Amino acid sequence: MRKGYINSFLSIIEKVGNKLPNPITLFALFALLTILISYIVSLFDISVVHPGTGSVIKPVNLLSVEGLHRIILNLVPNFTSFVPLGAVLVSLLGIAVAEHSGLIGTILRLLVLKSPKKILTFVVVFAGVVSNTASEIGYVLLVPLSATIFLTAGRHPIAGLAAAFAGVSGGYSANILLGTIDPLLAGLTQEAAHIIDKAYEVSPAANYYFMAISTFVISFIGTWITEKVVIPRLGSYSEKTNENGYQLLSRDEIRGLRYSLFAALIFMGILLFGLVPENGFLREPGTGSILKSPVLKGIVSFIFLGGIILGIAYGIGAKTIKSDADVLKGMSKSMETLASYIVLVFFAAQFVAFFNWTNLGLIIAVEGANFLKNVGLGPIPLFILFIIISAFINLFIGSASAKWAIMAPVFVPMFMLLGYSPELTQLAYRIGDSVTNIISPMMSYFALIIAFVHRYDKSAGIGTLIATMLPYTVAFFVGWTLLFIIWYLLGLPIGPGANIFFEP
Repeated sequence: MRKGYINSFLSIIEKVGNKLPNPITLFALFALLTILISYIVSLFDISVVHPGTGSVIKPVNLLSVEGLHRIILNLVPNFTSFVPLGAVLVSLLGIAVAEHSGLIGTILRLLVLKSPKKILTFVVVFAGVVSNTASEIGYVLLVPLSATIFLTAGRHPIAGLAAAFAGVSGGYSANILLGTIDPLLAGLTQEAAHIIDKAYEVSPAANYYFMAISTFVISFIGTWITEKVVIPRLGSYSEKTNENGYQLLSRDEIRGLRYSLFAALIFMGILLFGLVPENGFLREPGTGSILKSPVLKGIVSFIFLGGIILGIAYGIGAKTIKSDADVLKGMSKSMETLASYIVLVFFAAQFVAFFNWTNLGLIIAVEGANFLKNVGLGPIPLFILFIIISAFINLFIGSASAKWAIMAPVFVPMFMLLGYSPELTQLAYRIGDSVTNIISPMMSYFALIIAFVHRYDKSAGIGTLIATMLPYTVAFFVGWTLLFIIWYLLGLPIGPGANIFFEP
């Protein structure tokens, strides 16, 4: 009976999700709808007082001659000045070299293959969380590899698959490393924060402290669910297989790892030499501040440099990079995969710009903040509700950036007016955006995971996968939300220079 309810629930999600337009089309429609709504709202006597300047804010009609001219003249600048675009492209270029050379894949294999059996499950989940630094490699490499490793170790392969999938997708935002998702979301958050404060800056490392700790919290929770819920439910696996999960690293791969380790030590040494001394060349000139240093303010540049340096070093040692053409090939390949993203960004940038021009975001934020103040909903219930909303929307729109581009212009300024920092709002969103990935058929790799499951259970379907992953979703939501509450109550900074509260 329970499985029937789950399948019915999934069928509803599938039907609703399949009726949604492509995210690119969605943003194009939102941009047009914003123009139309701006005209309708301008017909009414609506205004709010700006909480910072005290000036009266009224809606701006874009369906006018002035509005038309503004749209035409800014179509290109809206796109080229969109903060997340450059940050993602630059950071991905560096990570692409490390991925194309084989460095990231080899590290993941080494991490899983060399782990003692007693901590194998923890290492699989942990490796899954860390793998999201390099986009799809966790789905394509780690998930099937973990199933094979579990099978070779005499355990149910679907349990290994589930543990890896939980880490890769359910713990998507957590990491001890910064990845492409960090500058991407930070750019969108900063754009939204400018509705209230034009000078506000959001660092890609804004959530780093919280997410670094979350990596271990998610890994422990994922391990517990795998051992106590998933494995007992799956039972034993008796089918014979010729798969060998313990394929040792080659001499070239080992040499590549040594070269990359040497390069990493030199790279870190230069960073420390520039940061540790009081007059270090990487500190902020004049003040000597580390929080406002080029390292933190320009973290995307260091992600780019680190990926290139370590990737090339590994490639030379492993003989996967033999000339500059191989490096450029890796960069070019990553750009090919971003083609649809660039198209999406064009329309998302127009929507965000139009929405800001109309003043609708500020009006909604002021009125929404006043409503929440009158309701008297405390900060913890408020953010729990926001996490739930984010998690629910994630069932229907899989792209983290697409959802946040829609939600940020409303919720970031609204919470700023309530006294909460944009970084905290982004953090709460990232929790909700992650925990339901593993039960959403709209998630882009969901079909691929089902294909992996079919290798070991020919009768498996969407209901099988959702039933396996649902305990992770519930546990991650509870555990991650509790960590958020504890962090909030202690008043800890959530990242370098990023505090919980916002003061205009």
